[in-house]
Amino acid sequence: MERELVSYVARALVDEPDEVEVNVIEGEKSTIIELRVSPNDIGKVIGKHGRIAKALRTILSATSTKTGKRIVLEILD
Repeated sequence: MERELVSYVARALVDEPDEVEVNVIEGEKSTIIELRVSPNDIGKVIGKHGRIAKALRTILSATSTKTGKRIVLEILD
């Protein structure tokens, strides 16, 4: 579910939605979501002063309360 959420939001923000890749790494107590976008779009996903990235992380932490696992969002270059 988290993978689809991150993918949907990222595709809506960027100019090149075909370049969006979301990789999920499941751990025992946490889940890492890696988001990779085009180098031209990385600023759009992070936002001014990291506001968009922080908002995405807040939404993911709210969804993680259901599973009890910690969710970490990593935005890769």
